[in-house]
Amino acid sequence: MAGSTESRSQRRLDRRLLIERLSSRWLQGAGYFAIALFALIVLALLYQSLPLLSEYSLVQALTSSNWDPAQNEFGFLPAIVGTIYVTALTMAMGTPIAILAAIYIAEYAEGRAKTLVSSFIDVLAAIPSVIFGLVALIVVVPFVGDYLAPAVGSSATGLGIFTVSLVMAIVVTPFMISLSVESLEALPDELRESSLGVGATKWETIRSVLLRAAGPGIFSAVLLGFGRVFGATIVPAMLIGGQTHLPSSPFATGQTLPTLIVNDFGELMSLPLTQSALIFVGLMLVVVVWLFNFTAMLVRRRLQRRWQY
Repeated sequence: MAGSTESRSQRRLDRRLLIERLSSRWLQGAGYFAIALFALIVLALLYQSLPLLSEYSLVQALTSSNWDPAQNEFGFLPAIVGTIYVTALTMAMGTPIAILAAIYIAEYAEGRAKTLVSSFIDVLAAIPSVIFGLVALIVVVPFVGDYLAPAVGSSATGLGIFTVSLVMAIVVTPFMISLSVESLEALPDELRESSLGVGATKWETIRSVLLRAAGPGIFSAVLLGFGRVFGATIVPAMLIGGQTHLPSSPFATGQTLPTLIVNDFGELMSLPLTQSALIFVGLMLVVVVWLFNFTAMLVRRRLQRRWQY
């Protein structure tokens, strides 16, 4: 009887260990599949970009300002500058608002106020980007063109880099707020109690203790916002003006790397060299995002070691 019980227990243990090994192998395979898929995408884009790179040097393509596919002129500098403009302005406007809003929701708001603000943030995050673009065409574009640009001594139609940046800040801020709130609320209450117990005020506790402890999580939220802005397509395509030239001011029209693909994707894709140029734009987007995320991962690990609690 005892031997039979031990035999059944051993079989159950063997079955559990087998399931554990299979699960481990499956998860490991999924990880390697993700790496292989990324490498396959990069290699496919690189292969399709070779016709362009055989005609133009990399430096020439990245530093030229002339973009005229009909004349086989492919200068990416205006789109690169436009992308940097939009990303920098968007993050400059959205990041402080996101962090301050997250602090209010996580540390100050209570009861119905917290529920109301949190639900409103979630609704904003769920709205499709195209809706923001449509509303911006009706409200933001006339405001920028008729009031804001003239107020700073600039003439503009309302379409342009600043309009895209303002709207994209509204689009990405809810995501950054939600992740930052989760990072702050995940901190143990002992951190707050210890800081308050030694005489620190609530704001001093937030500034010197909580923001440091939640720093890696908030940094990840900002990274998510950067990724969404850098690869944004529909809002910039609707609001940036689609002019491939070096922008002279934040209110000028321009182009970004994703909108370059969208605007020229149609009939021009039948031209082999133009197709190769647009695929090269996709390759640039993938490489830049990977490099940024890889660097950010290293920075985040350093922050975690430095700000561990």
